[in-house]
Order: sequence, then structure tokens, then C-alpha cells
Amino acid sequence: MFLRRKHSQKDDSDQRDSKVSELRTAIGPLSGRSAKYCTDACLRRYLEARNWNVDKAKKMLEETLKWRLTYKPEEIRWHEVAHEGETGKVSRANFHDHQGRTVLIMRPGMQNTKSAENNIRHLVYLLENAIMNLAEGQEQMSWLIDFTGFSLNTSIPIKVARDIVYILQGHYPERLAVAFLCNPPKIFEAFYKAIKYFLDPKTAQKVKFVYPKNKDSMELMKSYFDVEDLPGEFGGNGTLKYDHEEFSRLMAEDDVKTAKFWGIDDKPYHIANGSGHSAAEVAPEPAAPIAQRVS
Repeated sequence: MFLRRKHSQKDDSDQRDSKVSELRTAIGPLSGRSAKYCTDACLRRYLEARNWNVDKAKKMLEETLKWRLTYKPEEIRWHEVAHEGETGKVSRANFHDHQGRTVLIMRPGMQNTKSAENNIRHLVYLLENAIMNLAEGQEQMSWLIDFTGFSLNTSIPIKVARDIVYILQGHYPERLAVAFLCNPPKIFEAFYKAIKYFLDPKTAQKVKFVYPKNKDSMELMKSYFDVEDLPGEFGGNGTLKYDHEEFSRLMAEDDVKTAKFWGIDDKPYHIANGSGHSAAEVAPEPAAPIAQRVS
């Protein structure tokens, strides 16, 4: 039985490798950033998102390549979206989950702007940054969403939420491992019901409602995170205070690595500190081998 299972797993792997080759042939020759984007790991994610149907995966991937060609997410730089992040409404955590996945922390109660386009651009920037910072061989990220301070005044419009869902599902397939919605208020339930209508069933299964005072919720959180890393608002023992100046410095450093990977000739940008004076220019650093991680 063990040998039969082993052979079955090998057959499945061989079939999937064949599907990747089939999809690569179907999309045809690529050049420039599109070629760099379409690694085997990337193709696998699009096939997984479309249940390994090559025709559907091809259509999905082609739509993403068109979107990336016009939206140019890899060219967004922190100084262009930093004003959106002043309150820390979305940031990259300084810890990982048990699987070594990058963690994005979202605080919808910290919403500070009204521009739909800028909100989306800020999130896309941080999605790209989270992917760049994935561990070698890791393809997914985890989200922690803190609803402290959430109200109808801070919630984004349904249309913006729908656009975000479209971008996440359509252009970042299989990037989300899990999203924990921590202590959402009752008023969020109606909002989520409207959003869930646009969610793919596979994505919806990744959304977990958790409550710090609920034992089952905390056991679930502990299965994903070290309780010493997890901030108190998520039921852990850690503390995580958003420092916009420090986060801006880290993002500026990552921007240099991103530009180097994509072959973009960026000039170092001066990040102003709290006193209004410019900080030192960010010196280019050797980029880590992130070819697979950015796919």
C-alpha cells in the first residue's frame, strides 16, 4: 500500500510537471519582465487556481501579464504611497508564521484617506513587497487583520473592496495562505456578506474569524504563530508598535533590491525623517536570489 501511494504521488507530480510544460508552450515566447515573472512556480500557482485546467490558467495568466504591463506594480516605490501608510493601516510584520511565511498586518480602523486608487496602489505595493520577502521556496503569505477602531466611517466602500478582491484573486493567485479576521464587530458582518459574494470558494475557505477570548480561536492562532511573536491585539504576548519612519527606511532599502531584480534604473530616494530633514541615501545592497519569490 505504501509503494502504491508513493507511485500515485509520483504520477500526480509528473502529471503536474507536464501541465506546467503545456502551459508554458501555450503562452508562447516571452521577453523582459514577463519572462522573469513566469517562473515554473508562477505557472503552478495559476494552474492550481484554475484546478489545473491549462486553457483557463492560460487565460488568467495572460490577463495578469496585460495588467502588469499597464499597472506596473514592480515600479511602485514607497515614497509614492508612504502617505497612505502613515497610520500603519497595512504593514509587513517583523515576524513570520510557523511555515516561514511573510505576515501582513492590516488595521482597517486606521483608515486615513479617501482615495480608492491610492488605497489600492498602497496595498499592491505591500503585496509585491511581501512576496519579495518570502523565504526561499515559500510561495504564500499570511494576513492578520485587527478590527480595533473599525466603524462605518473607517470602512472602505464595497466597490473598492471588490476591486481589491479582483486584484488579489486575479493577479496574485495562491499567494494568500490564510487571513485571520480578529475580533470583527457586528457591523462588519453585513459588509463581509457583500464581499463574500465576490470571493472564490477557495479564497473564502482561507478566511478565519477569530476572537481573543475564545479558546478555540486561540488554539487556531497558536497552530499558525508563535504566541511570543503574536501581538497582544491578536491574543499573543508580543508587542508591535508601528513606527512610520523606521518602516519607511526598511521599504526604501527593499525598493533598491526590487529595482535591481527587475532591472529598473532607480535613483536613490531621500526619505524625510520626523524633523523634516532628509535621511541618508539608501546604498544598494546585493539582492537575495528572489527570482522564484517574485513570481
